[in-house]
Amino acid sequence: MNITWYGQSCFKLQSKDVSLILDPFDKKIGLRPPFGSADIITISHDHYDHNNYKIIKGEPFVIDSEGEFEIKKVFIRGIEACHDNQKGVDRGFNIIYVIEMEDINICHLGDLGQEFLSNNQLEKIGKIDILFIPIGGVFTIDWNSASNIISQIDPRIIIPMHYKLPGVTGDLKKLDDNEKFCKEHGISSKDIMEKFSIRKKDLPQEDAKVIVFKPVGK
Repeated sequence: MNITWYGQSCFKLQSKDVSLILDPFDKKIGLRPPFGSADIITISHDHYDHNNYKIIKGEPFVIDSEGEFEIKKVFIRGIEACHDNQKGVDRGFNIIYVIEMEDINICHLGDLGQEFLSNNQLEKIGKIDILFIPIGGVFTIDWNSASNIISQIDPRIIIPMHYKLPGVTGDLKKLDDNEKFCKEHGISSKDIMEKFSIRKKDLPQEDAKVIVFKPVGK
């Protein structure tokens, strides 16, 4: 499986037979939007920096709700979560997606605002190999709260997302960058990757690995 990051919460997962795009954004956020075609799109919530599915070519299957889905031998489970730490009162709700692809379990937390996941959510999430987690604060959990969620889920690979990048516009300038998160996990600029490929047999078996991406076009 190949993993590419476009910025914000948008990733592309590509296997030999199927491609997924998670949380495609609009160009008005100041970053280059995802391009090309996909078989599946997931939308964590209906905001312009997460829901621009119309930009993707082809006839993708779009998922934007709770439930269980199977498309082209990819299994996807949508789990409701809160966009804030006030039970959804401030910013409403968000969908966490668990994706089983090439025998690898992936969790995309979207704009998670909860400082801790409930036991019910954790049970639905299950065992996770790769975790996409927001760290920018303001509209989601910050880098410090992300540590709580990482401890709860205990993934094998951790990939931060939804933090301030050069060129972002509007309210996204309020986000924290990834400096504190990288310092916490001992990541330097030399460790940043443009693309990442992984197979089930290559997943780390002991200490979790943290991977920081450089977004496409940056």
